[in-house]
Amino acid sequence: MAEKITAVKGMNDILPAESSAWEWLEDQLRSLMAVYGYRNVRTPIVEPTALFVRGLGEVTDIVEKEMYSFEDRLNGEALTLRPENTAGVVRAVVEHSMLYEGGKRLYYMGPMFRHEKPQRGRYRQFHQFGAEALGFAGPDVDAELILMACDLWQRLGLSGVRLEINSLGQPAERLQHRQALISHFEAHATLLDADAQRRLHSNPLRILDTKNPAMQAVVNSAPQLMDYLGEASLQHFTRLRAILDANGVSYTINPRLVRGMDYYNLSVFEFVTDQLGSQGTVCAGGRYDGLIGQVGGKSAPAVGWALGMERILELLKSAQLLPTQPAVDVFAVVPDASSGPLVARVLRQLRQQGIQVQMHAAGPDGQGSMKSQFKKADASQARFALIFGQDEVAGGMVALKPLRASPGETTAAPQRLCPLDDVNAWVNDLRA
Repeated sequence: MAEKITAVKGMNDILPAESSAWEWLEDQLRSLMAVYGYRNVRTPIVEPTALFVRGLGEVTDIVEKEMYSFEDRLNGEALTLRPENTAGVVRAVVEHSMLYEGGKRLYYMGPMFRHEKPQRGRYRQFHQFGAEALGFAGPDVDAELILMACDLWQRLGLSGVRLEINSLGQPAERLQHRQALISHFEAHATLLDADAQRRLHSNPLRILDTKNPAMQAVVNSAPQLMDYLGEASLQHFTRLRAILDANGVSYTINPRLVRGMDYYNLSVFEFVTDQLGSQGTVCAGGRYDGLIGQVGGKSAPAVGWALGMERILELLKSAQLLPTQPAVDVFAVVPDASSGPLVARVLRQLRQQGIQVQMHAAGPDGQGSMKSQFKKADASQARFALIFGQDEVAGGMVALKPLRASPGETTAAPQRLCPLDDVNAWVNDLRA
């Protein structure tokens, strides 16, 4: 036997038993986007490496350690599997001049790729859903996106998801804060771990996000960005809070909340939970007014968020909020292979009317016994068996046998005969 080939570590198959939950969640997300007026955009999985280096920043963890980058051996082009999709959406908006006619509200979903240690809710191929509003400068759109996420938790029935917000101000304000941070951490250099020392002069803001318990005291005493914000930045943040307050949205101002990508400014936010261990962030985003200009477009404001599909599904599963996998309506039991043409015609009529039908497929040695077919019918979780017996078919009928009791009943209804030449006469029974 040939050696068995398995999936790449951290890149998982989604099998039929799981995929119904994914499809259900995707439907919930699409429905939410529709009521908010957001439209779908689909970008390539592979993008030029320069897009992420320029947009995310050369000294971010993603660019330095996590990207799947390679050289196209046919033309030498530097390419990368997308580690996130905001930069890709912005690239598409710029390339196709989508803001020429005004702002755009967009959403996407699909796989992303980061080379990191696989763990619960965090994989090397993971799936994100994101909403992006481009061309809108005011905090009302920041609030719109936060309210949209709050509505999602309500739709899904999720509790225990809390909101944290902060403001990163504008680049000039962050520069002043950056210098103050460097001075502070230089004065306590002996307390910094290797990661913090590496970031000290390249990206000191990320030191505030450390999970190292030994550094919490020095981080807590560091200068806060909020103290360096100008009047316009503070007003933006104040107006955002006012909208959230007016809608009864609870939140915590977290002055240590930063983003791992360089393109963020002003509002940043995260929805977090204690139910997923260390990977507690389920949705994160903020404003990124500088990114469109960084990728070659005419400077324009933008704001958005992304959520991890695996993490949301993990939360739903833990809370037992996932719907059960839908069963088929009908399983066709076919004792006689010669009835095949008739059976195919009747089942097609049912399917054309939206009835979910599964049929027993004959093997090379015949149809199989009635007993084995009924075992398959029961395993399919179908509500009815449709039995094409020789005597029934000869009389122009088919036997409809309920396999499960109806809601409120203790036993299944008795089998009855239905006319083959008038499917409409009994198809409503299958929908009930």
